[in-house]
Amino acid sequence: MKFSELVQKLAIHLPDSPTVSKGEDPEITGVAAVEEATPGSLSYIEGSKFANRIAGTAAAALILPMDPQLQQQASDRGIAWVATPEPRLLFAQAIALFYQPFRLSAGIHPTASIHPDATLGENVAIGAFVSIAQGVKIANQVCIHANVTLYPHAEIGEGTVLHSHCTIHERTRIGKGCTIHAGAVIGSEGFGFVPSRAGWVKMEQSGYTVLEDRVEVGCNSSIDRPAVGETRIGENTKIDNLVQIGHGCKIGKNCALAAQVGLAGGVKLGNNVILGGQVGVSNQVKVGDGAVASAKSGLHTDVPPGAIVSGFPAVPNKLWLKTVAISNRLPEMYQSLKQLQRLLGPKSN
Repeated sequence: MKFSELVQKLAIHLPDSPTVSKGEDPEITGVAAVEEATPGSLSYIEGSKFANRIAGTAAAALILPMDPQLQQQASDRGIAWVATPEPRLLFAQAIALFYQPFRLSAGIHPTASIHPDATLGENVAIGAFVSIAQGVKIANQVCIHANVTLYPHAEIGEGTVLHSHCTIHERTRIGKGCTIHAGAVIGSEGFGFVPSRAGWVKMEQSGYTVLEDRVEVGCNSSIDRPAVGETRIGENTKIDNLVQIGHGCKIGKNCALAAQVGLAGGVKLGNNVILGGQVGVSNQVKVGDGAVASAKSGLHTDVPPGAIVSGFPAVPNKLWLKTVAISNRLPEMYQSLKQLQRLLGPKSN
């Protein structure tokens, strides 16, 4: 499509009077990173620190920030552009104009096994070898890819997509517009064992797992149900691959959990919490709204709202940065200490 057409299609995401330079109104055939763009590509620049990339890109058009200098650079090179306060966000919306994920057509594959008591909504797509147990409720527009298993009385909300080989355990409730990626397990038994003189005694996990609307769960992640009560994932929370969420956790809205995060039982995250890759959170810890834990942090105590923490055990990020700077100098400091001890003689010991 022409660049002018693309801007029209994105108009709903732009300011009322967007700043646009159409140039020669190039034909846009796809999207690409600015360093990898080819003629016909649309790309984006987030801010002035990436200004040098405008000189080297082959992109036909750019999404730019509200920065007159960057806009002038693009114009001087004859590159069409549109300006927005959030270039990356607009680029994400532009990608959807050129690519849509594979989705099954509505219908039921003949190899699917569906219990007579299950309830299916309209325009449902069910792939090969799907197993749907008794009492399952599937709303309209749900897409279930091959080899998915739904245990009894699970509920799947409208427009949700279940990718191949994911498993939804009994009585799990998944909201509208969710995406569960391949291999994920939702509502599995929590790790509940009680010590006794004879050894470990299993505590049955009779609770529920609830995913609110627009939750996304990555490949091979697991969300456990508790012995009693519920594990709940708040609306619009995004969970990466290989994440473990223990029984009874409560995760707020709009959280983001990167790959290999592990939450022990009973953890509570507020809204808008971000956990970097491989963050571990101990049993019953509470993390306040808007808090951020950087990669590989270990959270053993509660984290206040808005805090940024790092390290193991986690401390305020600024303190952690100072600690790392000092630890990098430990070999040098050790040599200085040895020299000082030699100068002071045996009595210094």
